[in-house]
Formats: sequence, C-alpha cells, structure tokens
Amino acid sequence: MISRVTAGSMAHTAMRQLQSNLAQLARLQEQATSQRAFSSPSDDPAAAATTLQVHAQQRRNDQYARNIDDGLAWVTTVDNAISSSTVLLQRARDLIVRGANDGALDATAKEAIAVELDGIRGELLARANTTLLGRSVFAGTSDAGVAFDSSYTHTGAAGAQVLRRVSDGTTVRVDADGAEVFGTGDDSVFALLDAVVADLRSGVNVSGHLSAIDRRMSAMLGAQGAVGARQNQIERAKEAAVDDAVSLESRRAAVEDVDSVEVLVRLQAQELVYRSALAVTGRVLQPSLLEFLR
Repeated sequence: MISRVTAGSMAHTAMRQLQSNLAQLARLQEQATSQRAFSSPSDDPAAAATTLQVHAQQRRNDQYARNIDDGLAWVTTVDNAISSSTVLLQRARDLIVRGANDGALDATAKEAIAVELDGIRGELLARANTTLLGRSVFAGTSDAGVAFDSSYTHTGAAGAQVLRRVSDGTTVRVDADGAEVFGTGDDSVFALLDAVVADLRSGVNVSGHLSAIDRRMSAMLGAQGAVGARQNQIERAKEAAVDDAVSLESRRAAVEDVDSVEVLVRLQAQELVYRSALAVTGRVLQPSLLEFLR
C-alpha cells in the first residue's frame, strides 16, 4: 500500500526536523556558554544522580577538613602548653636541687629561690588554664572557663573529652586531661611547688620533693607523647582529606563539566547541519497550486 504524501505532511515533517536541529543547537550553545554538561536533571538523569552523590561527598569532606583544622589548633595549643610547662618544671627542679644545699645557702639565697619558684608556680597555673577561642584545652567539655581554680581543683568532668571527627568512622581526641598532666588539689604540681616554697622559707631541706617533681615531669612527658601521637593522626587525616578533595573534584568535573574544544567542534557541526536543513527545506517546500491560483 502506497501512503499519500501531501504538501502539508511534508511541511509538518520538515518543521519537526528543523525544531529538532534547533533544539540540539540550543543545547550545545548552552553547554558552550555554561561549560556544564547539563542544565537540569531531566537532561541526563544518570549524570545528575552521580553529581548529587559527588556533591554530597564533597560537602562531607569539606566538613572533615574544617574539623581537622580545628583539631590541629587544639592539639597544637595543648602541645605548646605542655612543652612550656615541662621547661618551667625542669627549671623548678634545678632550683630545688640548688635550694637543698643547706650548707652553701643562707636564708637570703633561699628566699630568692622561693620567690622564683613561686613565680614558676604562677606561670604553670597560667599554662594549665590555657584557652582556645574561649575554651580551656585542659578542662574537657567543662564551661567553667578555667581548668584549675584558686584551690588548684580541676574543673573538668572525669572522662569528658573533646572529640573531632576527621573521616568516616574516625574520631580523635583533641584536648588533654588537666588532672593527668598537672594533678589536682593537694596532689597538683602547684601545691607541690607551694610546699617547696614553704619548706625553703621555714628552713626545711627540700631534697625530699625531688621524687615528686620527677613523677610530675614523667606525667607531663607521657601526656605530651599522647598528644603528639594524636597530632600525627590528624596530620595524616588532613593529607587524606586533601587527596579526597582532589579526587572528588576530578569526578565532579568528569560528570558535570564539558570539554570546551569538543563542544565547540560539535556546535560548529550542528550549525552547519541546521543551515543545510534550512536550505534544503526552502528548496523542497515549493509554492503549492493554491498559492499559484491566488
């Protein structure tokens, strides 16, 4: 059976083809100007779904990067505070060794040592109350404002920790337990130095305090080692986050962005196709008999 082809059907088919070519041309022009492979999810549902997943991973990775930077600030602050505290405590030990030499020191010399030790105790207390952005780095989650009050009591809750999530499934502690580093109350390094100062001023030999000073020094060094290990862990997480950021951006660009050169070539080809279609349509759709009769 032979179907009947009319001028109207030819015109309708030609216009449909022209519209299709024009739509393709418009899509390529949009890609060339926006540099994006699609402008709406309906253009490429599969690519749009992949893009949403990649963007979600990028946002999660960006949050991890912020957590890492904040965590590094915490552990660096803690490490610096403990490091300076060990230097102060070593100076205090040297002074105690000197002050224990009763035969070579008179009351005036011992008073001078006592005054310096008292100053070291004040500096140690200041280090123990180190803060970062208004929060004490040795008081855990406490909001007391200071890790140690005037009675040298540790204000942090037992077992409370400041944590930062640095990757999927990895959480790192970024603070330090002030009671572990400096002691608390009468067992604190501050009370210990007060006792040394009192003995110097009362004429009691202070050599018996050296073992307590050494124990406190060991506790500080042990805490500093643990902080250093956590700092290394966060540094490794930072390197991984940077690598993930680069990888995710490459995946996003592969799905969402276009190759500029390829798009321009396709755009020029489509322009040629459209112009050719216009020329052919103009030649094929000649005036009909009715138009001649008019």
